[in-house]
Amino acid sequence: MIIQSLLDTDIYKFSMMQVVLHQFPGAEVEYHFRCRTPDVDLRPILADLQAEIEHLCTLRLSPKELDFLRSQRYIKDDFIEFLRLFHLQSRFVQIGISDDCHDNRDNNRGGLELTIRGPWLHTILFEVPLLAMISELYLRHAHPEHDLVEGRRRLTEKIEQVRALDQADDFIFADFGTRRRYSRSWQDEVTTTLAREIPNSLRGTSNVRLAMDLNLVPIGTMAHEFIQAAQALGPRLAETQRFAFEVWAREYRGDLGIALSDTYSLKAFLRDFDLYFCKLFDGARQDSG
Repeated sequence: MIIQSLLDTDIYKFSMMQVVLHQFPGAEVEYHFRCRTPDVDLRPILADLQAEIEHLCTLRLSPKELDFLRSQRYIKDDFIEFLRLFHLQSRFVQIGISDDCHDNRDNNRGGLELTIRGPWLHTILFEVPLLAMISELYLRHAHPEHDLVEGRRRLTEKIEQVRALDQADDFIFADFGTRRRYSRSWQDEVTTTLAREIPNSLRGTSNVRLAMDLNLVPIGTMAHEFIQAAQALGPRLAETQRFAFEVWAREYRGDLGIALSDTYSLKAFLRDFDLYFCKLFDGARQDSG
């Protein structure tokens, strides 16, 4: 099976989940999968994906994994105790074949209909492993004879480029590849190689399992999901971003102080992110645009 640990996900899923536990434990949500790449047929992977989901829902966090999460200073003891009992539940996932592979915005959905619906607290961890599973299963089906020789050649080439830049001490980066990876084993190989060959440039990884196994920093704060959810959870639509940032700062008290700046456009962010928030947060991350 592809996912062998609930830590095989991005750290910001756990940081957001803690806020949900403390601030929005009764919130109900709905996620829909969209394949944004044209001409991708995901129908052949349906049976394997269903089996992967059932396996995912048998996983629990081990004492070692809980201890690693607890070692992050912003993770609180009551959240650890909640996670000690936590498991994902397949009843919140609806999966099937779509009659129409295109939605009303002409986005190809690959023939796969996938909806997650239920309490935010109990569904938030589905997203990243599901996307990783869909990616790996599709690539197994579409490229069964593919080997990694070219990938390893390119990785070696990139490492040499970074080493050249490293002499000026001006290039650092982190791995954020989990939900878009070719496979679990390939992400493991790439991240392990980078950590061994250019440790001064690799700042860390968003993948919690890899961070634990490779003694790396788990990197991430929040996702756009959190600010988007504040549209429904906040007092007024116009105050969505300010509400989201205030809740976040109240939860983490100075930790995880990077704010997303592109959820509703940079213009809207700059309007809301005034001197008060500049003093509460360490910086901002412009993800696109």
